[in-house]
Amino acid sequence: MDEKHKSPSFGTGVTGAGDSLDKRKAANEKDETLTNRQGHPVKDNQNVRTVGNRGPTTLENYDFLEKVSHFDRERVPERVVHGRGAGAHGYFQSYGKVGDEAISTYTRAKVFTNTEVQTPVFVRFSTVIHGTHSPETLRDPRGFAIKFYTEDGNWDLVGNNLKIFFIRDPLKFPDMVHAFKPDPVTNRQSMERFFDFVSQSPEATHMITFLFSPWGIPANYRTMQGSGVHAYRWVNEEGKAVLVKYHWEPVQGIKNLTQKEADEIQSQNFNHATQDLYDAIKEGNYPEWELYVQIMEDHDHPELDFDPLDPTKLWYKDQYPWHKVGKMVLNKNPENYFAEVEQAAFGTGVLVDGLDFSDDKLLQGRTFSYSDTQRYRVGANYLQLPINAPKKRVATNQRDGQMTYQVDSPPSNNPHINYEPSVIGGLKEAEKTGKEHTPHVSGEVKGEAIDRPNNFGQAGETYRRLADWEKDELISNLSSALADVHDAVREQMITNVTEADADYGKRLKEAIHKERESMKDRQAEKVDEAQSDSQPSDPY
Repeated sequence: MDEKHKSPSFGTGVTGAGDSLDKRKAANEKDETLTNRQGHPVKDNQNVRTVGNRGPTTLENYDFLEKVSHFDRERVPERVVHGRGAGAHGYFQSYGKVGDEAISTYTRAKVFTNTEVQTPVFVRFSTVIHGTHSPETLRDPRGFAIKFYTEDGNWDLVGNNLKIFFIRDPLKFPDMVHAFKPDPVTNRQSMERFFDFVSQSPEATHMITFLFSPWGIPANYRTMQGSGVHAYRWVNEEGKAVLVKYHWEPVQGIKNLTQKEADEIQSQNFNHATQDLYDAIKEGNYPEWELYVQIMEDHDHPELDFDPLDPTKLWYKDQYPWHKVGKMVLNKNPENYFAEVEQAAFGTGVLVDGLDFSDDKLLQGRTFSYSDTQRYRVGANYLQLPINAPKKRVATNQRDGQMTYQVDSPPSNNPHINYEPSVIGGLKEAEKTGKEHTPHVSGEVKGEAIDRPNNFGQAGETYRRLADWEKDELISNLSSALADVHDAVREQMITNVTEADADYGKRLKEAIHKERESMKDRQAEKVDEAQSDSQPSDPY
């Protein structure tokens, strides 16, 4: 390729063009000199230009206009879910084994088979429903998303702390989020709206049992589990596949909060989990998680009373053992929260060779939605940002779009050719590695629920496995939340949990009755207190 066909490093070929890392300076600049985005040294950052020193202000205040117009645009749209988050950098290292077998028996993904490499990672922890500056003590699932910068490109494992989900069909995802978000009229979140949806979605009973127990408020990010939630596939060199579920276990141990403990923490520090993570890493107390997997043959398993692809279900350890396969260490804090944590963009469809989707309907629905959301929220070129860009060569024919930073073409590529195939200098397809997994699929195309919903069985089992204090906390939290909702919603929730476990339903019904009686007394008492305990003031 001759010189004129070599692509520039950035999106312009203008001779002498630099970027924000360029070291050249104007005559009146030093290393610490403030400039605007045009590279102009800023000589007065205290006063706008006015007619006289009292104004009015003139329009040719370029430094002011650039500064304030950028300030007006400092915030990208908040994530619809997972708005409140914290993050850290680190690495993952595979142990190379599944039990006594080489991990290559099950997957050819180099992130697992290459045990000599410490794969860089970035992890974002979050709350799911509440907004960017909401307290980190609120009852909510916690997001646990990991971006692996592997030698084959990025892999995103986008999960939660809890190992199951509320729903199993992606068609219901917008409805679920709408019900959990604030009322469109009052802008207040409402337990009535929340439970109105949940009571009519019986598959959510299992998640509710976890969420309203102490598992619904992890003590902090360092001491919570993580899970991929969904069943994925691993594919080996021969193209053979198995189903796999991922579980992160904190080496620090697991800790959860009661509602009372959470309330006390929130009154003093509503950023406690972000602070805990940042301070621990700053002090060299690096948090660690070990990664476990469960493996299942890839078919419908008629011997089970549930569908193994159902994300509202657990695979119990006694049937499908956990195998320790690697460790993750977080050892570096972000240097800029917005650039790294807020602009970090994850997608369930971001998989590398040897990792694959399962047929889980919710997983496949999320695979479209998540990356589509990032293109809307951060922009079409979000993968050019350092936090999202893979730590390896990138060469695409994708062009343009808002905020294009560079052209993804290697120097040897003909910059005139942004398509494939081509015989005059365009990009070429890669050679295939390993045998492709080609599952056989047949059946009628239909919109229909799965055959084995078993909406309540595991919810009851989870209730029975809770410690006594966890059961007490679950009943207390649920009864408080349900005491003031619509009668029909409350009765349906009692019916659902009774289906899960008779004792569960009986205790909840009794606790709600007591809570409603107590609530009436408290409300009347506070009306009287407002009059009797208030302080008089003189008019002004």
